[in-house]
Amino acid sequence: MNLSSLKPAEGSIKARKRIGRGPGSGLGGTSTRGHKGAKSRSGYSRKIGFEGGQMPIQRRLPKFGFKNINRIEYKPINLSVIQTLSEANSLSKITVEDLITAGFISRKSLVKVLANGTLTAALTVEAHAFSKSAEEAIVKAGGTIVKL
Repeated sequence: MNLSSLKPAEGSIKARKRIGRGPGSGLGGTSTRGHKGAKSRSGYSRKIGFEGGQMPIQRRLPKFGFKNINRIEYKPINLSVIQTLSEANSLSKITVEDLITAGFISRKSLVKVLANGTLTAALTVEAHAFSKSAEEAIVKAGGTIVKL
């Protein structure tokens, strides 16, 4: 066996239809387009979403919702994550840079600290936003918060 003898399995490849190549092919004449009418002509294209005069789906369905262009998307980081990160690396200050190197966030993301989990160590936590309960939990544990 060599590369020149390789070929696809029997019956797995179909020959393409060669339309409009004379009467001998059986697909000459009207070239499978039927007789006359707009659909038989070159350059024909119907409107996108046209359903033969029936009310199209994009007009039948109601519009709803909107996309707020001023929305700020934060990446949530829980207190439990901060606790494990400080224990693993024995840190007293958790910065955004630490979260990036640990792989929790990407360089462009904004961080919001949420209060899921418990914090035992007195840490300085640096982030773009904090939930009220997370803020209280950090201060209660003897730590401080730094908003960027």
